Amino acid sequence: MRFSTYERAILATPLVIKEDGTREEFDREKLLRGLRVACVKRPVSAQDLERLAGEIEATLQRLGKAEVSSRVIGDMVISGLKDLDHVAYIRYAIVYLGLDDLHAVRQELDRLIESQ
Repeated sequence: MRFSTYERAILATPLVIKEDGTREEFDREKLLRGLRVACVKRPVSAQDLERLAGEIEATLQRLGKAEVSSRVIGDMVISGLKDLDHVAYIRYAIVYLGLDDLHAVRQELDRLIESQ
């Protein structure tokens, strides 16, 4: 039997400023949970989700800021999902961009189709 471990350098990540002004520690597991929800029943591997979460975390560390808006993280997620899986992107966009009616969803779908 073989065991493997994945190691990540523990670097400082900024505090996340939420929409209501509260601040909390960046939580990679919370980020992964959100990605998994968007990708339910989609052909996206756990490895792809881990990679995207790692890229977002590394980008936040490179920013070198003490605090970052949750909007910045959301923008990174939506950009990453757009490259990873279009259906997962739309699922996330409906909530994140506040697409609250079918017309708004249709406009986003049209933009996505045109960009291909």
